[in-house]
Amino acid sequence: MVSDEQRFAQRIHDLADAATEDSAAFEPPADPPAETQAMELLREGFGPAVSLYVEARTGGMMVHFPPDEYHALENAMNDWLELYAACYGVDIEANATIREAAELLVDTHNIKDVAQILTGIPERH
Repeated sequence: MVSDEQRFAQRIHDLADAATEDSAAFEPPADPPAETQAMELLREGFGPAVSLYVEARTGGMMVHFPPDEYHALENAMNDWLELYAACYGVDIEANATIREAAELLVDTHNIKDVAQILTGIPERH
């Protein structure tokens, strides 16, 4: 039987691999902002990474992430934040924590709001 930790570890490694692939394949838009591309990155990568953490830490599960998995998940999430910002023509070095992103998601229920709050992109009016 597969433990919760093992199940989450595999999903984390899959997300980390996807973030690496997305980063390698990414081409900045010629005419930013590319909002559709930014939203796709949030839906397909950033959102699932943050949601995995929320899932693991709620509902009485409190799954423990070994440091390697924790950092892999956080690095993948930040890779997608950097690509999201690049879709708006902004080069950032994202360093958000997965916990901070998860708390924002629980508060806002909107992955685009989470990305916008963490990056400041696009500027809120």
